[in-house]
Amino acid sequence: MKSLHRPDLYAWSSFNPARNIDFNGVAWIRHSGNILIDPVALSNHDWNHLESLGGVAWIVLTNSDHVRSAPEIANQTYAKIAGPAAEKDNFPIHCDRWLVDGEEVVPGLKAIELQGSKTPGELALLLEETTLITGDLVRAHKAGTLTILPDEKLLNRKEAVASVQRLADLTQVETVLVGDGWSVFRDGRDRLKELVATL
Repeated sequence: MKSLHRPDLYAWSSFNPARNIDFNGVAWIRHSGNILIDPVALSNHDWNHLESLGGVAWIVLTNSDHVRSAPEIANQTYAKIAGPAAEKDNFPIHCDRWLVDGEEVVPGLKAIELQGSKTPGELALLLEETTLITGDLVRAHKAGTLTILPDEKLLNRKEAVASVQRLADLTQVETVLVGDGWSVFRDGRDRLKELVATL
């Protein structure tokens, strides 16, 4: 796992040749139990690293298309899984908890429900006001800039644009960790505003 911009955050990736981007998992290391977000498969090295950091207590999934390696990791670690409440009826795996807009997963990690993406009620996660973690709607195919899903994949473009505007209105965001593509580590709010301007 790679160290990120904070000493308690790590990421690891799986390259998708069809889309020519990385799919990213994030680990938040905390004394009260580590949290993985949208985890992709872990290499043996990453497994050992995660275990050395205290394993995993919770896996948070931003949407039903980002289940990825959550079942396997949960089976091996006994971690609990949380997912978006708006997708409860059709979620492909069992979740121990369903997250709604504004709810804190744990203190300091807040769920933000997005509308109009390719799955209903996709979540973004805001970590201690300054780090935004996104699933599918907001992504980055080129380093330093953000984009959104193509129109044909959106359930409702108008709602999707409003959701991105809502993220851009978060005043303290410095970093945007994307589930798909290149993350932005500086001036994250400015990149979100630039994205809104293109929509």
